[in-house]
Amino acid sequence: MAPLAIDVDPHASTARGRLATMALGALGVVYGDIGTSPLYTMKTALDWAGGEATPAVALGMLSLIVWTLLITTSIKYVAVVMRADNEGEGGILALMSLLGIKHGNRVGIIALGVLGAALLYGDGAITPAISVLSALEGLKLPVPMIAPYIVPLSVIVLAGVFGLQPQGSARIGKLFGPIMTIWFVTIGVLGLGGVLHHPSALMALDPRYGLTYLFTHGFSGFLVLGAVFLCATGAEALYADMGHFGPRPIRLAWYGLVLPMLVLNYAGQTAMVIDGAVAAQANPFFLLCPAPLQIPLVLLATVATIIASQSIISGAFSMTRQAIQLGLCPRMHITQTSAEGYGQIYVGFVNWLLMALTLVLTVTFRSSDNLAAAFGIAVSMTMLLTSILMFRAMRDIWHWRLAVSLIVAGLFVTVDLSFVTANMMKIFEGGWVPLVVGATIFFLMWTWRECRKAMLEKLERDTLPLSYFITKSQNMRRVPGTAVYMTSRTDVVPVPLLHNLKHNKVLHQRIVLLHVKTENIPRIFPEQRIEVQHLNDDFHSVVVHYGFMEQPDIPQVLESCAARQLSFNMMDTSFFVGRLTIVPVGRSRWHRFKVKLFMLMHRNAQAATEFFSIPPNRVIELGGQIEM
Repeated sequence: MAPLAIDVDPHASTARGRLATMALGALGVVYGDIGTSPLYTMKTALDWAGGEATPAVALGMLSLIVWTLLITTSIKYVAVVMRADNEGEGGILALMSLLGIKHGNRVGIIALGVLGAALLYGDGAITPAISVLSALEGLKLPVPMIAPYIVPLSVIVLAGVFGLQPQGSARIGKLFGPIMTIWFVTIGVLGLGGVLHHPSALMALDPRYGLTYLFTHGFSGFLVLGAVFLCATGAEALYADMGHFGPRPIRLAWYGLVLPMLVLNYAGQTAMVIDGAVAAQANPFFLLCPAPLQIPLVLLATVATIIASQSIISGAFSMTRQAIQLGLCPRMHITQTSAEGYGQIYVGFVNWLLMALTLVLTVTFRSSDNLAAAFGIAVSMTMLLTSILMFRAMRDIWHWRLAVSLIVAGLFVTVDLSFVTANMMKIFEGGWVPLVVGATIFFLMWTWRECRKAMLEKLERDTLPLSYFITKSQNMRRVPGTAVYMTSRTDVVPVPLLHNLKHNKVLHQRIVLLHVKTENIPRIFPEQRIEVQHLNDDFHSVVVHYGFMEQPDIPQVLESCAARQLSFNMMDTSFFVGRLTIVPVGRSRWHRFKVKLFMLMHRNAQAATEFFSIPPNRVIELGGQIEM
């Protein structure tokens, strides 16, 4: 037999190494939330089953959990939803923007995206609280006398996590992957020990065990779905974090390590129930661990929950930046905490607001059992909205046949709707908290979008066509220098320009109208960043394009204009911006309330000059009033 000829690709090992490195990073950033769910999911499911920790009930719980992981996380998100990337970015706002390109930003699509994002903020405050509480509650088993101090310890840990956010997570982020790898291997080994003791637990991989439990326990069996859903709450965050690593590393980490280890651990917890080792209110997760190793396990679990909290907080920062760029939120101060990673940002207002809400929830609910009633309801609704938007993606982007789209999206909607309905039963037990937070944020975002749009339309009605103004300005008095006017449109005269002419009676020698446009894609290629139009020798129009994941930097852009026959001397350039005072008018109290709310947000928004990185000593603000 002739020897095999092996074609060695010198770049293959490098590509595989890069994929493995990215998969390791995904373990830390993407799977923190879903990876710590075994701490509370099985315990909550057994508690909601009436404390009936019998082998039959445990097998039913395990079957429901495993098939939730398979259908919701493995099939829906990892296999299907992550295909709907917007130039590599994921998340419900990125999906909304992607569909907005096809549908011209229809109000219905925008409303679904905004509502889904708003609901995620609600659960974003609960995730750190329930994760840290459930980890530290493991100390009750080896050290029972520590029980009164669980809540204070949780407050200290959570305050530390939020307090370190201004420093950025670039350095400690490099440890996330290895630590979470140790975590997943540990929980998998613990689960394997239980499975080897009672292999019959693996029978629950048969979906009939879960279906039997649902259909034989009536309404109480259906309610348990709300607890079962806790195992998949991190799936939406998985989609949102796709832009940091790409789909391949996330899929490799999920199918290669996370899913098998999660299934093993849940099966091991079930084996403990079959063995009769789980007393009422006990957590089968910590019972899997030998007594001498329980304290080290609690420490590892605490670190894992800190990583999960970090991932949720970073996701909130990223989502806030997207909302600002898409015109759904007032400008906020965003700090880039790493020169290497664009996703490493810090938003102070969001950080401290989340911290306050998380600490209040921790002190108010006082245990992971109580918080479980409030957890999951908002993210299950976001998942349902994602499924609805995915139907449009299947039809309009992938061009699937209607029958196939209805079958696939129908399966996802049916599963999500069952989880939403089951979770809705928890409203009066704490589920109202994330709903109120989500509804409040949605109202603020929608009010900002509507009023900002009305304000811009009002400003455009109060100005003149640019071509007419250029013709009339030929004989006006000029002063040396360059004036840059920020404007929302380049075909009409900016209001600050009219105000400057009205009060100072002069125009600068060279006038540049600068329009910053945020596109429905995450990033713009450098060669497509700038459009320069020379209207005549004195008037120029510059349109700058940014993606919704990018931070504008106007001085850098103006330097690039030199290649397009428009150079700037920053010491000879003045930036004119408008400072508007809004006056509410109208008889409707509701309308006046929304306008006053918009006034409050507009007044406290970050200054445009700071947001666009314009040198403050080159800025001239011109005030004005507008009736709304």
